This record gives sequence, structure tokens and C-alpha cells, in this order.
Amino acid sequence: MRLLSLVGRRLAASIPTLLLILIGLFLLLQFAPGDTVDAMMAQMGGGDAATAKSLREFYGLDLSVSAQLGNYLWRLARFDLGFSSIYGKPVLTVIAERLPATLLLMGAALSFAFFFGLVFGVIAARGVNKWPDTLISTLGLIFYATPSFWFGLMAIVVFSIYLQWLPAGGLEDITVMQTGLWRTLDIARHLILPTLTLGLIYLAIYLRIMRASMLEVLNLDFVRTARAKGLDDTRVVIKHVLRNALLPMVTLIGLQAGTMLGGSVVVESVFSLPGLGRLAYESVVQRDLNTLLGIVFASALVVIAVNLAVDIAYARLDPRITTGV
Repeated sequence: MRLLSLVGRRLAASIPTLLLILIGLFLLLQFAPGDTVDAMMAQMGGGDAATAKSLREFYGLDLSVSAQLGNYLWRLARFDLGFSSIYGKPVLTVIAERLPATLLLMGAALSFAFFFGLVFGVIAARGVNKWPDTLISTLGLIFYATPSFWFGLMAIVVFSIYLQWLPAGGLEDITVMQTGLWRTLDIARHLILPTLTLGLIYLAIYLRIMRASMLEVLNLDFVRTARAKGLDDTRVVIKHVLRNALLPMVTLIGLQAGTMLGGSVVVESVFSLPGLGRLAYESVVQRDLNTLLGIVFASALVVIAVNLAVDIAYARLDPRITTGV
């Protein structure tokens, strides 16, 4: 019951945050030059003032900002994200087509960064001030300092053009009709380079956090007591140290979910992935405000879901979270 109460409080607190984000972005977009009709007219090669006026009336852009905001919030309450004027279909359909690619990329990059960050952090902490610690810390610094777009372009040059081991872009091979296991393997093969490109910077962060957390926990009294009882180092690390050292790592997942979504814009553009990041870039360029607001709404829901999962995992790792509810 205490865990359910914690989940309910987190969900209740996320609703005002979501509304503030959407209202703030809606108002900020009003200051940008041009609108959806301007972008449509530019794509059509121009048009007269009467056509532009009728299009603005059709899309409701002739109303005041407050009226447009009220209409948008009313549609949102009915789970209607509007119609994409650029893509010619409902925004919900456009997002549903692009969301799986972004979730796959985020899940793969986050799993890769978390797992290897944990492993390398433990290795570095257990061999502190020795050559494994120096090597891992140096590699982490290099990964953190390398821009993701540069690493992605270099990965394409080396692994796709020179060695021809991996595809240079796309989510799957569209020239061959594949189903089942073969399609899954093909998608996984296409995601290797984007996953490395997006995940390496987070791997560097995780291994440094894990190393610092391990070194802190290793010096606590209960660890010294466990060693005094005669437990070997491996058992002490796995049973006593790791669970407590994982708490900052789990917290960091929730904090970085939003930044990973932002980073996917660059990675999806470099590797031509049909995801939300690339869709957001196209929507900004083409002034498709409904689609852009829908992307922010979907992204906010993803971040809220990730943070909720992190809160549950945190409560499982540290029972003191729920005891105070």
C-alpha cells in the first residue's frame, strides 16, 4: 500500500508539470516567425492572400493566442493531438509511426550504458589507483569529451564505408522483405552504431558515478563488519556493496531520460532513423506546431514513465523510501 501511495503521489505531481511544459512551449512558439500556413505556402511555391486567409481559418490560426491555447487544451483533454498539416494525417498517427524507433534506440543505449557503466565502475573501484582504474577512467573521459555527432560520423566512415561491417543508416533493410527473427536481427544490426553513438557519453557518466559510489560504500562500517566476519571480497561486493552503490545510478536514469531524448535528435539525424528526434527537427523546420506539441507531449509521458519506474526501483532498493510515506 505504501508503494501504491508513492506511485499515486508521483503521478499526481506529474500532471501539473506536464501542463506547464505544454503551455510554456505553446506560448514560446508564438514568438517564432511564421506559422504552419507560411510553411505550406512555401512548399506550394507561393499563393495569394485569400488562400492563406482561408487556410488560417481552417486551422484556427486566425484566433487569438488565448483562444488557440484553450482549443488545444480542450482537444488534449479528449486525447486529440490535432492534425498534421505537413504530413497530412493525425498527429497521433504520425507519432505512433515514429515512437517505436526512438524507444528502441533509447532502451538499447540506456541498457548498454547502464550495464557496462556498472561493470567498469566496479572494476575501477576494486582496482583503485591501479592500471585498470587509470585505463577505465581515461577511456571514460575520452567518451565524455567526444561529441556524439562526430563519433557517429567517424563510426559510419570506419565500420560502414571502410570495413563495410554495419549499415550506415536506417532502421532496417527496406530492399528485402523480412519477418520474424530475421527482421529482428536486421533491426538490431542497424541499431548497433546508433546505440554506441548515443550510449558512450552516458557510459562515461555511469562508470564514474559507480566508481565514486563504490569507493564511498566500501569504507562504511557495515562493509568492514562483513569483512571482519570472514566473508570474501566478491561476496561482500555483490551482497552488501552493490545494492547500496546502485542508488545513485538508478537516480541518474530518471534524470537522463530527458537528455537522452534530446540527444536522439542528433543521432537520428546522423543515422537517418525514423524516430521522434528526427520528426521534431522536421516539424521545427516546417513549422508544424501541432506535430511539435504532440512530440513534446509524448516525450514528457515517456520521461514521466521512466521516472516512475525509477522511483519504484529506488523504493525496492531502499525500503526507507516507503517507510516515510
